Parts: sequence; C-alpha cells; structure tokens
Amino acid sequence: MDKELRLMISQWLSESDTLNNTGANTYNLILLVLCLSLAGISYVIVKRVVIKAMKVISARSKATWDDKFVAHGVLEKFALLVPLLVIELLLPLFSVWSPFVSDILGRLLTALLVILFIRAIYAVLNAIAQIADEHKATKRLPITSFIQLIKLFLFFITAIITVSILSNQTPIYFLSGLGVATGFIMLIFKDTILGFVAGIQLATNQMVTKGDWIQMDKYGADGTVEEVSLTTVKVRNFDKTITMLPAYALVSDAFKNWRGMSESGGRRIKRSLFIDIQSINFLTKDELQRLGKVHLLKNYLADKSFDINTFNLDFNEDEKAVNGRGLTNIGTFRTYLLAYLQQHPKVRKDMTLLVRQLAPTTQGMPIEIYIFTDETRWAFYEDIQADIFDHIFSVLPAFGLHAFQQPSGNDIQSLIKQCQSQA
Repeated sequence: MDKELRLMISQWLSESDTLNNTGANTYNLILLVLCLSLAGISYVIVKRVVIKAMKVISARSKATWDDKFVAHGVLEKFALLVPLLVIELLLPLFSVWSPFVSDILGRLLTALLVILFIRAIYAVLNAIAQIADEHKATKRLPITSFIQLIKLFLFFITAIITVSILSNQTPIYFLSGLGVATGFIMLIFKDTILGFVAGIQLATNQMVTKGDWIQMDKYGADGTVEEVSLTTVKVRNFDKTITMLPAYALVSDAFKNWRGMSESGGRRIKRSLFIDIQSINFLTKDELQRLGKVHLLKNYLADKSFDINTFNLDFNEDEKAVNGRGLTNIGTFRTYLLAYLQQHPKVRKDMTLLVRQLAPTTQGMPIEIYIFTDETRWAFYEDIQADIFDHIFSVLPAFGLHAFQQPSGNDIQSLIKQCQSQA
C-alpha cells in the first residue's frame, strides 16, 4: 500500500510544471517543506480533531476505565506516530540524497517509530494497572508485578529490534549472542535477578498483595503493603514511616502476614491476668448466696450446689474439709468469665472461645482469655479488649480474688511506716 502511495505521489510530482522547472536543490527543498507540512497538518488533525472528539466521548460516558487512558496520555502518545509515518512514507521521494544517507535516515526513523510505539504501549499498561488497582475483583491480584514483567520483556525486545534496525542485522543475530553474556550478567546483576525471581514467586503464589498487613521484625517492617514490584515491596508502617523490603527477603526469610485475620473477620485476644494465690479459697454459704443473685451464675451455682451437697451427704462436718467437695472462688470466677464472654456482643461465637487456667508462676495463678473479636480494625479492637479487661478487674473483689501486683515504692514506704508506728 505504501509503495503504491509513493508511486502516486511521485507521478504527481513529475507531472507538476512548477517542480519540473526548478533545480534539484530547489525541488528537494520544496519537497522537504511539503513533507514536513503534511506531517504537521496530520498531527494537528489527529490531536485537535480525533483526540479531542474521543476525550469528549470519554467524559460523557458513564464508564470510568476510559478516563484512565485519557489521564495517562495514551491518545497523545499514539498521535506522535502519525507525523512520523507520513515522513517515513515520503522519505524515499528525495532524490538529492545518496542511497547511503537515505538508508541511514530510514533506519533512524523506523527505530524512532518502534520506540514511540512501545512508549505508547507502556502508557496503556500503566492505565490498565491503575484500573486493576481500583477494581474490586482484581485489587488483590499482583497486577503491578505482571505489568512490570511485561514492560521488562518489551524493553529487551525493543532494544534488540532497535539495534537490529540500526545495524541492519537480523534480531536472531543478537539473540544468539546473549548466551555468551549470560554468565557475566548473572554475576553482575545477581541481586537484581534474585529480586526478579522472588517477585515472580510472590506474585504467582500471592504471598503478599497490596493492602496486606505484614510484620517482618528483621527489617523493622510492621504495617500495610502499599506496592509490590518485581524487586521491592513497599510497606507503610503504623508510625507512618516507609520500609522498602527486597522481594527476595520475603521468600528467604520468615514474615507474618495478617491477611488471614482480616479475611476471617475475627481478631484474637490472648491475654492473661494473674491472680494472687493467697486469695483463692472455698466459697462460704454467704458468698454462695450473694453470687447466686448474679444472672450469669444463677443456674450454674444451683446445679453445682445440688451435686456437691449430694456428694457430701456421705461425710460428716469434719470429713468434708478434706474428703468432701466444694465450690472455689476461682472456679466460679472462670465460669462467670466464660458466660460473660459468650453473651458479649463483640465476641465471635463461631471461633475459639476459651477461659483457661495456666500453670502457676511466681507472679500468681494465670487465667488466660483466648477469644476473637468481631472487629479487626486496630483502634476498635483495642477498645473492645480494654472494655473486657476493665470489667474483669472490676468484678474480681466480688469473688474474693485479688490481682497480683509487684509492690511499688509507695507500698514499701507504707509498710516501713506501719512497722515504725507499731514499734
């Protein structure tokens, strides 16, 4: 098609009386001005008419994806190809240039066309990446890594094609030479290649995606992943600092990804309170009567008291102290905590819900709360956890229990003053 068009233009120029009566230099000067004018006019028509019309259509459409292509200047980058195509089409008509000069200019123009075309494809890929990031269905997919991989592939292909055009050699000639340089490239760019391979592995297995909360103490990373590329992972920590992790570190080292917690909709509370062992004892009749008025313990105490009284019928009052059974304040307290958490509106009932007694330590008897809240957001989670333990510490005296606490300086001073006053 281009040969037929060139032949048509050449015949029209040869039939023109004005051009035939001029010298060779004037002829080529006029032809050069005509060529550049046609290129400029074509660019103005495409930019002022075609692109402007497409932008108006995009602005009026209800879809949002086309706005991303406009924002990344995709149309403008493709428009730059039009004047170059016009110049490349008319270039062989210049007779004053030697075949060598025409060949060199043709190669440069073709190489420039290839580079500008790939530049426009890069803009398309950037728009696609932004569309994918904002779309719910593809938000967690590693689109950025795949886009970067495609860009890297296109970069090498463009470099090989451009060099082959400029040197007038087949691309296969340059591809065959890559095998010789492979060992040297792997030695020099070892870290880059490791990051590249790790980035592909992270993207394929979705080990880390944008929006995940990861924790990697070795690198001081504890926050939300903002960007996953082929070589680095950008993490915005909770103190608003930014940590850049090498991609291969996430493959070779251990890290914690809290994505499972976010997807499950429950966040774990695993905390213990230490009870002073000296405050643990059997409940008296008065205490049983008082605690029996607590709604969460009413049925439990009635059933337990009946079982214990039935069991103790075989023992007299002296034997009951050792051989008989009795309700302890710490056991009743654990039962109360379990009932309290089971009816708490912010505690997940479909996940592990446990109140357990751990092995005694020098700090007392640990009672551990192991539950999941229905809030995974940090601030709300902390509020729920604080409210639960505020209540727990407040009800301890009702069971005759005391939380263990290391003596402070004021406690020691009070004890010294008490001893001095008694002396």
